[in-house]
Amino acid sequence: METIRLTTAQALVRFLANQYSERDGQEQRLVPGVWGIFGHGNVAGIGQALLQAATTGEADLPYYLARNEQGMVHASVAYAKMRDRLALFACTASTGPGSTNMITGAALATTNRLPVLLLPSDMFATRAADPVLQQLEDTRGGDVTVNDTFRAVSKYFDRVQRPEQLVPAALAAMRVLTDPVETGAVTLALPQDVQAEAYDWPVSFFRHRVWHVGRPVPEPAVVERAARLLRGARKPLIVVGGGAVYSGAETMLRAFAEATGIPVADTHAGKGAVPWDHPYAVGGIGSTGSYAANELAKDADVVLGIGTRYSDFTTASHTVFANPDVTFVNLNVARLDAVKHSAEPLVADARLGVQALAGALDGWEVEPSYRARTRELIARTREIEERCFTVGHGPLPAQTEILGALNDVLDDRAVVINAAGSMPGDLQQLWRARDPKAYHVEYAYSCMGYEVAAGVGAKMADPSREVVVLVGDGSYLMMAQEIVTMVSEGLKVIVVLVQNHGFASIGALSESLGSQRFGTKYRYRDGDSGHLDGDVLPVDLAANASSLGADVLHATSVEEFRAAMEKAKAATRTTVVHVETDLYGPNPPGHGWWDVPVSEVSALDTTRTAYETYATHKHNQRHYL
Repeated sequence: METIRLTTAQALVRFLANQYSERDGQEQRLVPGVWGIFGHGNVAGIGQALLQAATTGEADLPYYLARNEQGMVHASVAYAKMRDRLALFACTASTGPGSTNMITGAALATTNRLPVLLLPSDMFATRAADPVLQQLEDTRGGDVTVNDTFRAVSKYFDRVQRPEQLVPAALAAMRVLTDPVETGAVTLALPQDVQAEAYDWPVSFFRHRVWHVGRPVPEPAVVERAARLLRGARKPLIVVGGGAVYSGAETMLRAFAEATGIPVADTHAGKGAVPWDHPYAVGGIGSTGSYAANELAKDADVVLGIGTRYSDFTTASHTVFANPDVTFVNLNVARLDAVKHSAEPLVADARLGVQALAGALDGWEVEPSYRARTRELIARTREIEERCFTVGHGPLPAQTEILGALNDVLDDRAVVINAAGSMPGDLQQLWRARDPKAYHVEYAYSCMGYEVAAGVGAKMADPSREVVVLVGDGSYLMMAQEIVTMVSEGLKVIVVLVQNHGFASIGALSESLGSQRFGTKYRYRDGDSGHLDGDVLPVDLAANASSLGADVLHATSVEEFRAAMEKAKAATRTTVVHVETDLYGPNPPGHGWWDVPVSEVSALDTTRTAYETYATHKHNQRHYL
């Protein structure tokens, strides 16, 4: 057997550079690069290996410098989302806090079922110098390190204690990363001494290896059972999720809706699978869903879920599907999701599943009155949207007016990125996506700080698209430093920074739950009340963005915002458009409910009143059996 002597880190770099994914005959690099921040755990291991590869040309694996370890995982996840999970990045971090900074990103990746390879540095496998700097000394066992915290948020975890263990660990990592059912964060913890240790590796370990990403075919008998349920429906509804986008089912889904007349509601991950102006697109569903989608959901007798995991926001905490006899048919590549709500499970690739259902339902369609009902509800929803876009609020504009203007000035291929705060709810009702990649809202983990870093990954994944990061001041203050990365990599990203001097979403939620927006505003501490409800803090986020290297434009009105966006679109480098909006709204009207428990007993009148409202909604909650 032919061998080559390399360190473990050098072997891993060479291995990753030769991994490819393939679906439908299209082959591409699986791991096109490595994000990293170097420290004493990886600078002489992975760092040396990446330098050697770049210097000698022995492996093509570019290195990208991030400014925050959590941020580089977010950038990697956004890249994988844009590439339909067929390409991903690896992330290397130093021992201790550098590695544990990646844990939030790992949780986000696994919750969203998006692949990322994490390479946290670990303590000495030999334990020759215990305890080393940043080492956790655990009295329960000598083999416990801080990296064990990755186990709970990783789909696969391994600690490579000997060089030869890398062979099975690396192959197992690729298996999970390319599995559409099991994918998520994959963690290979690398002790710093093992990274630098040499071994005679079989040359075949580094061969060009292609990982086929298959399309599970639906069973004919299962398709017929699902079709039988749909043929018996009078008021069916489709709920489309991210799985439909990742499988490329958009064209098939649109044709299916047109042929059958079944209206299509979408989750955050599924928005854009059917264009917003399609005659059967009824918008977002659930807690922050549209009027049309939630009205149809109330009476739906059969719900066809396609690639959705049915989060509580999608089901409005198990209240939006109000028909006592509602039945579910779930088309999903993962059986975990296909069986939810006691559904008839159709475990298959979304595109092939929709194609099979279309064939089984050939000639069947909903009654004309149901098509007419769908059209009426869509028309009513459009009126609601237009009022939100043109509310004429002052002196500061409403956030919905800014979203309306943004809708107008961007083309269909522009990517809008968001994750947390009040904007995901507004976007789910109001954003008009015509392209499946145009709406990039991370709402499985809804992680504050995702947005700016994700802008880096999304732009790298598809440089031909305009990428617009839509971020509130709360998320911006959590993590804005990857603006520096945008600048250093020469990426042109537009950052729309919406400042309202507080947590608008949680503030409104707090008020509705009887907690009077306590602790949700950016204010000085008041000397009399002792609360954070004094004057507005003199925070200049625009100046901060400028200091990070971005060009900055200011807007104080909707008209100025439109003009600033036109300038930003014409720019060639990262540009921040700063606009202030009213912390108190107005927001789009609510058509759904979200289960956030209210204190059952309280000395506050506001809380007692809120509990009465909560109990009323709670009465409508049920399991779908």
